[in-house]
Amino acid sequence: MAFKKLKPATIAARAAGSTDAASAGVVPGIHLATTYMRGSDNALIRDDNQYGRDQNDTVRQAEEVLRQLEGAAATRLFPSGMAAIAALFRTIPNGGRVVVQSGIYWGATAWIRDFCARRGVALTEVEATDLAELTAACAEPADLVWIEVPSNPWLRVVDIAAAAALARQAGALLAVDATAATPVLMHPLALGADMVMHSATKAINGHTDVLAGVLSCADADSAVWQAITADRHDAGAILGPFEAWLLLRGMRTLPLRLERMCASAQAVAAFLQRHPGVEDVFYPGLQSHPGHDIATQQMTGGCGYLMSVLIRGGREVALAVAGRLELFHRATSLGGVESLIEHRHTVESDTGIPENLLRLSIGIEDVDDLIADLDQALNG
Repeated sequence: MAFKKLKPATIAARAAGSTDAASAGVVPGIHLATTYMRGSDNALIRDDNQYGRDQNDTVRQAEEVLRQLEGAAATRLFPSGMAAIAALFRTIPNGGRVVVQSGIYWGATAWIRDFCARRGVALTEVEATDLAELTAACAEPADLVWIEVPSNPWLRVVDIAAAAALARQAGALLAVDATAATPVLMHPLALGADMVMHSATKAINGHTDVLAGVLSCADADSAVWQAITADRHDAGAILGPFEAWLLLRGMRTLPLRLERMCASAQAVAAFLQRHPGVEDVFYPGLQSHPGHDIATQQMTGGCGYLMSVLIRGGREVALAVAGRLELFHRATSLGGVESLIEHRHTVESDTGIPENLLRLSIGIEDVDDLIADLDQALNG
């Protein structure tokens, strides 16, 4: 039976067809070798396996699952999301120019600012959901436009197709951090982006036990992609085989997990929006969200698992609410099977984050239990 295109759930569950050929096991094995044998004539037994720095079958298998889910020409894994971001930004020439969305993940913003200052790269930060602002920023030539959709922690939603057109006018590549969406819910490359990045540490792995990052591209022959691939090999920013195997295992249930997490997040957001103890809810699945229409056009199967809320009463009330929760872990991350809550101002107090903002990552627990926990915490 011939298939034109497999659905994400099938790609993920089958690990893109990967098995353990040596044992005939249906689960891919872990290939730990760091170097590979040559024959008596000193020729490589396998031309694609010389040294384990970036030649490993387990890593390749995980990359292939992600490539198929993303609809990409090529995919490369890195040891963290920040390593993937750095690999892309290192392709920008000294004296170049980048346009970066404001109000995104603070770790990326801080590193990009430092990188641009060190390399003499002109940096324009812009509220990219305002197409007038983005248009003005792209009126001058640039090398890269960087956006995050949906953004963390504000859950802002940029029109990716519009951003891609503006980037092209500036002679720039458009790169999208789609961590909060995953390649199951959104496909930036199909919307015109040139590159897409994920912190695979988050929902792609989903079990809070792997650090990984991933870059995928629309054109594997582009000079930028070739530079990224060469730099990963030469500089050694690689993912280990055990981490790649854990990532493969996590991805087998990725579509299933997201189905549950998105449905639960929608219900939690609706509950929080109605609660008198909540001042505002930032979640693209709510019709009141300013990016709702774009989110529902760009994302399929739900609007994600991440949201932020403003607690009525200020900092101390917000901290007390978080402290009373029994099912939500108070921890920094997102996208795992366990629900997390974070007082974001504690982490990035100098970035304008309101002191009454709590960020929630909804896991796979029973949604009624999560809502009951939030209700008792809000009611004190």
